[in-house]
Amino acid sequence: QVQLVESGGGLVQAGGSLRLSCAASGRTFNAYGMGWFRQAPGKEREFVAAINWHGDDTYYADSVKGRFTISRDNAKNMVYLQMSSLKPEDTAVYCCAAGPGEGAYLTSRQFAYWGQGTQVTVSS
Repeated sequence: QVQLVESGGGLVQAGGSLRLSCAASGRTFNAYGMGWFRQAPGKEREFVAAINWHGDDTYYADSVKGRFTISRDNAKNMVYLQMSSLKPEDTAVYCCAAGPGEGAYLTSRQFAYWGQGTQVTVSS
């Protein structure tokens, strides 16, 4: 069992930056692939970024490629999403997801554990 808690969201102006953090509990965290997803009001949840268990394989949605960076620190049981050059269309609730597989997966059904999310609002 893995529990996930996100933090770092907030209100930022367009062009600004935020770093989201996801703290994981559970002995098997280091074996899990991790992902970030987001959901805007009235829209379906969408994939943002994913990283494999070792941290050497990452994938990004085209909409965030070059602006967002996913990383992890297995010693601290943490996953991060560094977001730069933020746009109003990045406004959403951002959730991290984990395992049980070890890869960097792109679809929500491949993740079993989910956090509650953190709100990111980008003003124009």
